[in-house]
Amino acid sequence: MKSQFVFNKSERFGILLLVALITGLLLFYFIYTPDRTSSLDISSPEVLAINAEIDSLRIVAIEKKKPKIYPFNPNFITEYKAYTLGLSTEEYDRFLRFRENDKWINSVKDFKRVTGVSDSLLATFSGNFKFPEWVTNPKKNSYTSGAFPKKKEVILTFANKADLNTATAEQLQIVSGIGPAISERIVEYRDKTLQGFSSDAQLASVWGMDSAVIKRTLNRFAVKTPKVIERMNINTASASDIATIKGISFELAKEIWEYRTLRDGISSLDELAKIDGISNTKLNLIKLYLSVD
Repeated sequence: MKSQFVFNKSERFGILLLVALITGLLLFYFIYTPDRTSSLDISSPEVLAINAEIDSLRIVAIEKKKPKIYPFNPNFITEYKAYTLGLSTEEYDRFLRFRENDKWINSVKDFKRVTGVSDSLLATFSGNFKFPEWVTNPKKNSYTSGAFPKKKEVILTFANKADLNTATAEQLQIVSGIGPAISERIVEYRDKTLQGFSSDAQLASVWGMDSAVIKRTLNRFAVKTPKVIERMNINTASASDIATIKGISFELAKEIWEYRTLRDGISSLDELAKIDGISNTKLNLIKLYLSVD
């Protein structure tokens, strides 16, 4: 190896300068600790004000996405309405059994007693309950029971009854308990949703129609020109086929399909009454669209 003294003075100075520079850089790297704190002060009034505004806009957006609950009479809630309110299937079934006896809910306390709904859930929608005037102001009216004034019931023979498929909204209002809103709802459901009633039982699918009003309606009207329905074989229909039935959700259709599959077929549609969520009214509607043949 050559001695370092072989290099001239300038070369030796350059080597020493390079070594000193490398050493200095290494010392700077190990000793110097940069300040990693953010230059943005998130606690400043300006930043806090912006965050507060963003939070308020987020809350407003969430509230807009929530379904708005309008005032309603709890005596006429449908299965879909009960679902949007958060009621369980058991709670809604207790409500249906109570109403099928032609009994009425006249207070928030009555609704809780009948359905067994929790106080926390009841508090979210009970403020929207709207009872008839005779309930909220009994002194102003002489009626003490029932949601509508009592009228003399008229029971016609089938021949004298009007056809429910051709009745106008005005004609339907002759029935006690059917006002302009419900009569228009019946006509719209008949013409737009069903394209014509096939059976009297389909009247139960109209929102706002309870068993007492349906009975009074069928005392005056009947389906005389029924729409023909091509019924499906329940033992071969898929869950998607069953879900096409008006008033049957896909979840319920899947339960019906699973019930039939586990039993390798069913011999009577009455067996479906064993499925949770299928009341007698809903079973009668199902029978219009399904068969076991």
